[in-house]
Amino acid sequence: MNRKLGCLRATLYAIALVASQCELLAANSTTLSVTLVTNVSATTLVPSVGVTGDRGIYALQYASGMGGGQTNWGTLTNITLSGAMTNWLDYSGAGQAQRFYRTVAEMALIPEGSFQMGNCMGTNEGNTNELPVHTVNVSAFYMDKNLVTKELWDEVYHWATNNGYSFDNAGYGKELTHPVQTVSWYDVVKWCNARSEKAGRVPAYYTSAGQTNVYRTGQIGVQNEWVKWDSGYRLPTEAEWEKAARGGLSGKRFPWGDTISWDQANYLVFPLGHAYDVNPTTGYHSSYTNGVMPYTSPVGSFDVNGYGLYDMAGNVLEWCWDWYGSYGSDSQTDPRGFSSGSNRVMRGGGWASVAVGCRAANRGNDMPGAIGDSVGLRSVLPPSQP
Repeated sequence: MNRKLGCLRATLYAIALVASQCELLAANSTTLSVTLVTNVSATTLVPSVGVTGDRGIYALQYASGMGGGQTNWGTLTNITLSGAMTNWLDYSGAGQAQRFYRTVAEMALIPEGSFQMGNCMGTNEGNTNELPVHTVNVSAFYMDKNLVTKELWDEVYHWATNNGYSFDNAGYGKELTHPVQTVSWYDVVKWCNARSEKAGRVPAYYTSAGQTNVYRTGQIGVQNEWVKWDSGYRLPTEAEWEKAARGGLSGKRFPWGDTISWDQANYLVFPLGHAYDVNPTTGYHSSYTNGVMPYTSPVGSFDVNGYGLYDMAGNVLEWCWDWYGSYGSDSQTDPRGFSSGSNRVMRGGGWASVAVGCRAANRGNDMPGAIGDSVGLRSVLPPSQP
């Protein structure tokens, strides 16, 4: 699994810190440093962890030891990098004989900017609902680098069900590192609220335009004006999703270019398919076809796109915020879709999607109460809510 990790070992009560090459992928996006400082009473040394790297949101994690089996990492905090070094005082590490640290990239910053939304490859491919191509300007936001895993889903889900939330579906995942699926639009919207509250953030979704009652139970068709757009975790709008999926490229079919194969995504290769599907064999992805459906893959199994996002094509589709409807031709800024409808948008293609369904412009939709073993989610945060 391609995960960008940084790791440093700090031996406390020593004149010099000792760095070790941990058995993890070398970090190429973050750099960690540790110094020792005295606490207020000047009786105990406290590790101060400094982190620099690419802009984004990272989990700063620690462990008391490594080797001899699976390392138990705990999360100290989430940190936002924006250029300068960020420092964190690890008071829980005071007095420990040794301490290991690493960063795990959680969210990537998607920069503000305009892009051409829709099928840019011409009218001879795709579906009519991908047209007309139109200019959309999207404000900056953070997006989960990975699809929400079953592990993360369960962590938030169990907190939520003990704190006033109810869901129609508990969610399913083939393994903890695989994306959660079999969750409805209602489920994932409430889950985003629970993720916010668990992290001490103001939730995004409410049960009316008064924005006083947090959406925690039932099946409610939350409307645009019921959302605190500058608060908490939420689903991406369809425009945010497509801008993020394109990764800064323009005029391309997929998040990386114009052709697709199993080297780039987990999808279904159809016999006599499209010319841009260049995989030499057909069927479900051979690396994940073990006889037990769904044939999902661990998140982060393929290369990132230009914005550092994994699985923006294939693996599982992703619920978006918008009610489904037809495109217009006018330029737009931060569109949030129609005010009402019958179906919600899904994007990205999945393990059972053919190549045409994995294109960045492809649009899916279903009833908000629908579930499937190839539909999951990822969350976004406004830039004011790191």
